[in-house]
Amino acid sequence: MSPILKAKILEVCDKKIKEKGEAVGVSFYAFFENKNTQPELLMEVATWWIQEHTLDHFEKAPKIKKMVELL
Repeated sequence: MSPILKAKILEVCDKKIKEKGEAVGVSFYAFFENKNTQPELLMEVATWWIQEHTLDHFEKAPKIKKMVELL
């Protein structure tokens, strides 16, 4: 996973957890704007999320954060 994507995921997870608590869920779309401005990063996280880890559409933010921190 690229350092840019890793930092973005951790930033978004931290923000969501702070705002909504430990039970907040995220999808891989949470790390991007509604416009497709970064297709390479979107495909990178989609591949990691769907193909490598077969995660559900929504997962708990702390779970994703921990997985990314271990990379």
